[in-house]
Amino acid sequence: MSRFLAIRAVTLTAGLFLASLIIFAALRLLPGDVAQVIGGTTASPQRIAELRAQLGLDRPMLLQYTDWIGGIFTGDLGRSIVSGSPIAGELAQKAQVTVPLTIYSLLIALLIALPLGILTAYRRDALASRALSVLGVGAAAVPIVWAGLLGAIVFSGWLGWLPAQGFPRAGWADPLAALRALTLPALTIGLLVGAILFRFVRSATLGALHAEHVRTAMSQGRTRLGALVRHGLPGVGLSIVSLLGLQLAELLVGAVVVEQLFNLPGLGRMLVTDVGNRDLLKVQSTLFVLTAVILVLGALIDVLHRLIDPRLRVDAEDER
Repeated sequence: MSRFLAIRAVTLTAGLFLASLIIFAALRLLPGDVAQVIGGTTASPQRIAELRAQLGLDRPMLLQYTDWIGGIFTGDLGRSIVSGSPIAGELAQKAQVTVPLTIYSLLIALLIALPLGILTAYRRDALASRALSVLGVGAAAVPIVWAGLLGAIVFSGWLGWLPAQGFPRAGWADPLAALRALTLPALTIGLLVGAILFRFVRSATLGALHAEHVRTAMSQGRTRLGALVRHGLPGVGLSIVSLLGLQLAELLVGAVVVEQLFNLPGLGRMLVTDVGNRDLLKVQSTLFVLTAVILVLGALIDVLHRLIDPRLRVDAEDER
């Protein structure tokens, strides 16, 4: 296990370093100049040059990169080029919307995918199961913007149950109002991600029903349902744990789109605004933090999978 943890730590570090290089280089390809944005359209070339010098944009790219990445690994994300405020503080503030939205969406996705996926696999020949399977395939293909607009029309426009825009000024000081504001966006993401997870859970459960150890349990007197619950679903759970690592990026990308759609003051909306303002330091720090969260959670899921699945530990011992 220690060897696995060491290898995983090295690959995680290499992934973070490579991600930082890609993010830094890609943002330098964007058109526009933050000095021109700050100076305005009437600023003279001399004034633009002064602003670039003040912001450090005239320094060599390598020096800009090393200063930025060195600050990140010491806990300093820097200051916004446009507003001058600490980036870490703004990220922490906006994360109070994005993180709960992502968790809320994941819970909705799991509440949809797990029971329906297992039920439709267990009763695969039932008409309702076939209908849900077809519906799941169709729901997974729906664009998130279209789903959000449809949800706003139905649940906010026609029924008036949920707000379709904004977040309470009091924030989480009023938890019920905050949850109501996040419910429709979370449903938009959760339903689409849940449709993807549903198809996977159904497929994994069907595989478990035909697995040899489940058939052996049934031959020893267990009912089909009992054999599935006792011997099949633990393996399905392990597969779901692995898949969740892949869905984290989908959830965060969905949050970026949905925050714009529902006017939520989260990381996604801030990121779009900063790209428009060419606040490169803030954009690259935000993207790096989001990428690091995905990579770290993926590594933790790998470790968790190794801890709870004895077959992986046995394979590792055999390799040694």
